[in-house]
Formats: sequence, structure tokens, C-alpha cells
Amino acid sequence: MTSLASLPALRGGLLALLAALLFGISTPLVQQFGAGLGAFSTAALLYSGAAAVGLLSRQRIEREARLQRSDLPRLLAMAGFGAVIGPVALAWGLQHTSGTSASLMLTLEALFTAVLAWRLYRETMDGRVWAAMALLLTGGMVLVIDQGRTGEAQLWDLLAVLLATAAWGVDNTLSRALAERDPGQVVWAKATLGASATLALAFREPVPTAGAALALLAVGATGYGLSLRFYLLAQRAFGAARTGSVFAFAPFVGAGLALVLGDRAASGLMALGSLLMLAGVVLHLAESHEHEHEHEALEHEHAHRHDDGHHHHPHGDLHMPDPSAQHSHRHRHEPLRHAHAHVPDAHHLHRH
Repeated sequence: MTSLASLPALRGGLLALLAALLFGISTPLVQQFGAGLGAFSTAALLYSGAAAVGLLSRQRIEREARLQRSDLPRLLAMAGFGAVIGPVALAWGLQHTSGTSASLMLTLEALFTAVLAWRLYRETMDGRVWAAMALLLTGGMVLVIDQGRTGEAQLWDLLAVLLATAAWGVDNTLSRALAERDPGQVVWAKATLGASATLALAFREPVPTAGAALALLAVGATGYGLSLRFYLLAQRAFGAARTGSVFAFAPFVGAGLALVLGDRAASGLMALGSLLMLAGVVLHLAESHEHEHEHEALEHEHAHRHDDGHHHHPHGDLHMPDPSAQHSHRHRHEPLRHAHAHVPDAHHLHRH
């Protein structure tokens, strides 16, 4: 029977969808529970919840690769863009606009992520991927246009949300290089840095009630902590551009929840935009990219299995693990040429 491990696009797509679901739900909830609070206080509570998830989900050293001291500059940049600028801008925008319009504007995060991954990581973007992105972005534009027709959206508020999408696009691209590290450690480090920075800037803002604080901590744990964990695993499975594009489903989830919470009424344009986005996600999940390609010699450390066709190295005096058991250690890949279905993961960054 075919397993998810042998279908990297499907596995990565499902992980990205799960991350999108958790994050999408969080946007209208942040608006609801963060009402009356400052943007920095809201961001600090969200990433404090995320930090707790990261701390509790760290893996043993023999199962996942550890963060290195050399990763600190990248983590600081990720925290600055993704855990300070992004959530603060979103929290500020949510104070003055509807949860639906803010959720839908987040669709543009996929554009920033995919273009940066394409330019910086040379990730392959074939016709199917471009078509999927076009469907997702067109659907998002239709939804935003629909929101604009109601006259509810305020320009500066939506621009703040747009700033959040750009910041998270940069954060997503930076995190690609850490996708092979223990995702629990990455979530914990980034969230702790971000929560510390925003908390230090929140001293002049209103003190949240116990109920609001607990609610935002819970939203941060799921919508930012668990979501980021699944996002990193999706990046590991099939690259930054594809993860970012499938993650564009999150705004639809957030807009749907906002409707359930009574934010606004549905419309024909919303239905059209939703169908376009769903078509884009399905197109991604059905991706199959296969050709003969060559692997150059490579030495690195990351979590891996011995039944994936790429890890046949010896373990020296160590006991040879079960081929299907995930474990982590530094290992070397010898040059190899073969053909199989693949995506832009750590072993498939070749040119086309």
C-alpha cells in the first residue's frame, strides 16, 4: 500500500492544510479576545502560548537535529518579522476592521512566500504550481473585492494587515533553512524571542483581564505554536513555495469562522472565491513531479528514515535502526542518479 512518505506532495500538502486550518481559525478569535487590548500585549500573549507548545513538543536528540549557535541570527530575524512585526500589525489592523476582510487579505502572504522561495532557494515552479498559485490568489482577490463592495474595510487597517502578510512572507522564507531542525526547538526559540520583545514594549498598554489573557494564550498555542510546527514540517516535506501557496487556504478558514461568528453575510462572490481557492489546493495536492535527476555528494544532519530511497549510509558501530524508524544524526550522501516523484525538499534542489 502506498504511504504518505512515498507521496511527498500529498504529505506536505496535508501538513500545510493543517497549519492553515489552525492559523485561519485564530484570526477572528484574536479579534474577538483582543478587543480593547494593545497590539503589543496581544502579540506577547499569542507568542507566549506558542512558546509553551514549542517547549513541550521538543524531541529527543536522537530523533531530531538540534538548533546550532550559527542559527541565532536567522532566529532573531524570524522573531523580528514573524513574532513582532507580523502579529503587532495584524492585531492593530484587527482593532479597526472586520475579521473577514483581515482574514482575506492574508491570502497575499502566499505571494510573498512563493516569490521569495523561488528567487532565494531556486525552488522549482512548474506550470501546475503556478496554476495552483494563480487560482489561490485569484480566489483571494475575488474575496477581497467582495469585502470592499460592502464599504466596511478601512484602507489603513487593511494596509496594516498587508504589512503583516509581507512580514510573515519573509519569516516563512527565512524558516525554510531551519525546517530540518527540531520544529519544537524552532517554535520555542522564535516564540520566546518574539514574546520577550513585544512584552517589553507593552508596558503602556491596558492590562488584559484573566479571561482574555488565557484565551489569547490558548489561541497562540494552537494558531501560532502548533500551526508553525506543522508549517515547518510541511516545508521540510515539499519546500517553502508550495507550503506558502497551500497555506493561502488559511484566510478562507478565517473568513468562514468570522461569518459563523456573525461578522457579515455570505455572497455569490465569496462562494466564487472560495471555489477558486479550493481548486488551487486540490491542484497542489495532486502534484506529481518525476524525472531522472542527479544528487551530488552532501553531508548534513536532519531527521530521516532508511526506507526513503536516499539514506543508505552505514551507522558504524551503532545498531542499525529499523528502516522505517525516524532518527537524526550527521550523515553523508554519496553521488546518486535516479528517477522518482519528488518535490523541493533538502535533497532535491537541483536545477531544471
